[in-house]
Amino acid sequence: MTPPLSPVETPRLRLTRPGPDDLAELFALHADPDSWRHLPTGRHRTREDTEQLLAGYERSWAEHGLGAWVARRREGPEAGALVGIGGCSMRDDVGWNLYYRLAPAYRGRGLAQEIIAAALPAARRVRPELPVVAYLVEHNTGSKAAAERAGLVLRWRGPDAGNPDPDAVRLVYADRELAPAVLESFTG
Repeated sequence: MTPPLSPVETPRLRLTRPGPDDLAELFALHADPDSWRHLPTGRHRTREDTEQLLAGYERSWAEHGLGAWVARRREGPEAGALVGIGGCSMRDDVGWNLYYRLAPAYRGRGLAQEIIAAALPAARRVRPELPVVAYLVEHNTGSKAAAERAGLVLRWRGPDAGNPDPDAVRLVYADRELAPAVLESFTG
């Protein structure tokens, strides 16, 4: 029997499909300027911004059987605490977008790697023919290191379309070579 894709437990985390009860904490995470220090324009200003993000994850879950998870501590004095959100969600039906955003207090503990370690096999199980892609701004060295530790390879480097910083550089990592349409979806 195939194990369910939600909830999933890692050594330190419980990963669950986002629900309405997670909205307030996820808004706080996405509204925190420190969560967006590498891309300040991405910061959520209203709860509606977070509701739209979660609606996209819900579509991915409903249509493709996988989306981002809410990550919470499993045990100990921090049991149940929101660590962040992450996993793989479908992008334009051409590839899996590997995403991870951790609360500042939980960075640097290897928790993104636990999310990624659960997300990669889940995406490959659901739609193995599609690439897993992580796209990030070049100066986000922590995210870059997480993608590289996961075995993803740099497939593209170029201008960050739509970024108000004209000097911003976008990196695209993937688990395989990318077709032009996939690359356009993640960079256009």
